[in-house]
Amino acid sequence: MEKPRTFLTVCMNPTLQKTLVFSRLIPGKVNRTAVHRIDVSGKGINVTRVLTQLKRDAIHLTGLGGPLGPLFLRLCEQDRLALRWVESGSPIRFCYTLLTEEGAGHRVTELVEEGEPVAPGTEEKLLGAYGELLPLVKTVIISGAKARGYTDALVPEMVRLARAQEKRIILDIRGKDLRQSMVHGPDIIKPNLFEFAGTFAPEFKGLGELSGDEQGVRDRIASLALELAARYGGEIILSRGTLPLWYTCRGVFTEAPVEKQRTLNSTGSGDAFTAGLAAALDGGLSLSDAIAEGMRCGSLNAGLLKPGVIEETV
Repeated sequence: MEKPRTFLTVCMNPTLQKTLVFSRLIPGKVNRTAVHRIDVSGKGINVTRVLTQLKRDAIHLTGLGGPLGPLFLRLCEQDRLALRWVESGSPIRFCYTLLTEEGAGHRVTELVEEGEPVAPGTEEKLLGAYGELLPLVKTVIISGAKARGYTDALVPEMVRLARAQEKRIILDIRGKDLRQSMVHGPDIIKPNLFEFAGTFAPEFKGLGELSGDEQGVRDRIASLALELAARYGGEIILSRGTLPLWYTCRGVFTEAPVEKQRTLNSTGSGDAFTAGLAAALDGGLSLSDAIAEGMRCGSLNAGLLKPGVIEETV
């Protein structure tokens, strides 16, 4: 029997993250490094790890399969993460972060494996576990793209069930999952700018159309974000990397500056932001103060080698 907790994090695409550090990478050559690590990861795991480091009570829900499941569970135990999982029949994928020295920091290159489809029946098992956990928590955080094999109905149904039980809902998702979930009134959505534009503004057909005329882009995004916030009742937070973050707050579209810093590994910084934001909102802080806390956590993560942390760990 699970105990009551504050946060339930959900991610349906678990990952083992390999981080490798090089002084430089030479294409077409053998590149060796003695600085490398492996961590349990994925957006939801990263959120859970930072919430745990913030001394907040969180449990993560996912599907696991394949021969690497025991390693995933052992790494979760090392990080003191509470986990509820169902058998997915899908081997856990690897993702890779390549860090190369550049100026005072590092250039971050991500290599992402696409996972295998989950087995039939996984969705029903996951929804069953979700239904058992939902009454025990106050906030639900759903992050990342789901693995293949889950239906388009899954994420919106999770949001609907959470809204029916009056939970705070924070979504870091995109595309059809986000569009179809909006009708159920999530409290916060926080895609990055490109994900938001790709989901709600199809007139932006490529990354280039979001650069150049920044005021024109800002005006269009502001109008769309305010319209969506008014229609569905939540707030919208749009990260933009090192550029000021854009967000809605009670009918106003505004921004928060990003403090420049030395970056060691930015992988998981968005997830650290989500965790800091969620913890601050649960603590009764205003949206602007919660965003400041999220940015603090994201900044701490970027200065550390391990992804999805705000303090040094093993």
